Amino acid sequence: MKMLRFRSPSIRSLDQETLCTIRLLDDSEISCSIQRDTKGQYLLDHVCNHYNLLEKDYFGIRYVDPEKQRHWLDPSKPVVRQMKAQQPYMMCFRVKFYPNEPMKIKEELTRYLLYLQLKRDVYHGRLLCPFADAAYLGACIIQAELGDYDPDEHPSDYIRDFKLFPKQSLKLERKIIEIHKNELRGQSAALAELNMVQRAHTLETYGVDPHPCKDFTGSTAFLGFTATGFVVFQGNKRIHLLKWADVSKLKFEGKTFYVIGIQKEKKLVLTFHTSTPAACKHLWKCGVENQAFYKCAKSSQIKTVSSSNIFFKGSRYRYSGRVAKEVIEASSKIQRDPPTVRRAQFGQSRSYNSLSHKNLIMNMEPLVPALPSTNEYEETATDNGVVALKEAVHLSQLEAPPTEAELCDPGPVNAPAGDDVSPVAAAAARVFTETSNGRPQTSKPELDEEDEESSNEALTISELVYSPCASMLPTPVEDNQGGVDLLFSSPVQSPAWLLRELHADPDIQAQLEAERERDRAYERVRQAGRSRVGGVLSSGLRLLSSNERANACLLSVARFVAVVTGVLLVVVPTLLLLLESDIDVSFLHEIRQTPEFQQFHYEYYCPLRRWVLCKIGKALEKLWSD
Repeated sequence: MKMLRFRSPSIRSLDQETLCTIRLLDDSEISCSIQRDTKGQYLLDHVCNHYNLLEKDYFGIRYVDPEKQRHWLDPSKPVVRQMKAQQPYMMCFRVKFYPNEPMKIKEELTRYLLYLQLKRDVYHGRLLCPFADAAYLGACIIQAELGDYDPDEHPSDYIRDFKLFPKQSLKLERKIIEIHKNELRGQSAALAELNMVQRAHTLETYGVDPHPCKDFTGSTAFLGFTATGFVVFQGNKRIHLLKWADVSKLKFEGKTFYVIGIQKEKKLVLTFHTSTPAACKHLWKCGVENQAFYKCAKSSQIKTVSSSNIFFKGSRYRYSGRVAKEVIEASSKIQRDPPTVRRAQFGQSRSYNSLSHKNLIMNMEPLVPALPSTNEYEETATDNGVVALKEAVHLSQLEAPPTEAELCDPGPVNAPAGDDVSPVAAAAARVFTETSNGRPQTSKPELDEEDEESSNEALTISELVYSPCASMLPTPVEDNQGGVDLLFSSPVQSPAWLLRELHADPDIQAQLEAERERDRAYERVRQAGRSRVGGVLSSGLRLLSSNERANACLLSVARFVAVVTGVLLVVVPTLLLLLESDIDVSFLHEIRQTPEFQQFHYEYYCPLRRWVLCKIGKALEKLWSD
């Protein structure tokens, strides 16, 4: 009996260690060594052990491949197989799923890490908000980092030394100083951080990791996934909000991303285009993970998702972590002394200089839209340097976004009962309610009526245009250099420009007209030569092609038949070779002893072999004679 031997990897390759450096939320770094088969969960546990963090399901590790495309490290797969960059590996510890209810976070350490992430989001322009909310967020950051205002230590322009926002005007700095002096005095660092998290939670851009895309008109839009659902931002407005309960499927093909849902009892399909297929797949995986995390009640309800409806095509992915409800339930069961929170000293950390850090920022390849954009934004600078949007652009008629009253009003803050309420959380609930700038609280039925009334209106989220270019480009790009539009700019002339040039040239236009005339003449001849049966068959094919479900079903059956045929063409000859060989295996020996195989061997196989050998011998004799 012959044995098959497989070459085993050398012990040296298995024991070889690779250095991994992980940058934390305060821009400090920790390092560890991993082996070839070390999975991503080991790195996540290593960071959580460094922090002594238990509520770790909200966090993840992000890395950037050599093409400057960002990815989330998969905890269930080996790190070396995911990383395409050269050693040593560089990664970042970030918040992956933003808590939908920050008040239910049990430990102060988890709130502090969420605060650090939100501070980064504010600085990089991802957490865009109105002027009043921006001033309050900045004041909370200053109170948490510097403490109470002291006229002896803080000069009149002390805010100018701290870069909190991508566009930090003098008016905004004065408002931050005013709130810091008058409203936040006496608050501890933990209380100020929690107030900042609570206010950020009420904003439209809370938890949004923006993905730059192009819509069907060629206009730039930012796609994101939140605890509520799928959102789209354009200009300074949130133009789309599709709740997770209404999203039926997310899929992608190449550079095109599709969101299929139900809106007002009608099927809705939104289409967007990314710059690269890798960016589109990353966008799809983020959507699948967020939908599973926020929508499912248990992790056992999570299903494997395919990127396409067609049989044997597309990517398949399944989120393998815990869902939001399970995380909150696990947090309520934590019974230990609160861990020590080591707060970083406030200063100009490397995160503020990350605009020029080329290795940790995602880059987008140039994308040429298929059609020229018909929607142009008109921006005018006001007296205080704030950019206002004149006209909003709608992608399609979608569900009415919530009104400003619903989004600005956080509602009464109800602290959880029992021993889970910490003094800091209870005090934050009182302070946050008192410092809500007198925003009206509206009952739920009234909010529903306002939603119906504003069904055709986009929701303004800020006076500034949503343009988080700092987190998208590898190098800083100023507005006068193109801003986010530089992501999709191309040194090659666009198709729209080429079409305009063709229409401007009379000679090329005449050639195109002659080619079209020849095509029309050929089509007339082909139509006249068709028989009656051919016409009936073509009409039937057109009827099938017009039906999307029938077309998809036929294509799936064709793919299945092709795969089965290919498998048989490989398996059957291989089995015949094994049966006619001298390999002594028990199941092969039993097949050889059957009467059917004996009949096949003597009546078909032997004559066929003699015929093939005879033809080969004649061909060789003829070749040698020549």
